[in-house]
Amino acid sequence: RWLFDQAVCTLYAFCGVLFGLSSLASLTVLSAVCCLKVCYPAYGRCWDGLSEPHLHPSLLTEPFFYGPEPYGTACCITWEASSTEAVLYILALFIFCYLLPCLLILVSYALILWTVRVSRRAVRQH
Repeated sequence: RWLFDQAVCTLYAFCGVLFGLSSLASLTVLSAVCCLKVCYPAYGRCWDGLSEPHLHPSLLTEPFFYGPEPYGTACCITWEASSTEAVLYILALFIFCYLLPCLLILVSYALILWTVRVSRRAVRQH
């Protein structure tokens, strides 16, 4: 069972969601930068002078729909919440913080693979 009070549960779940979103946002930015550098070199040069990306994903104000997981050993988003606000939050989280970044990553790497394939054919012809 969860050994701490509700405040620690909320903080634990908030940090889990925040760090997970930050990780996915970092991977999304990395894939977009790689795509720009490989597929559109003229636009990708704006990243050359940066030692680290200066794009920081804006943090969403997260409502506190957190509680113990079904087994009660940790805390996370209460996925079974039935209030309208909780359902809208979970849908927005899924669409904007998971689905769209994953699609952007897939499109970025598909464009990179396509560019490499086209470049390989051009080199073979010459």
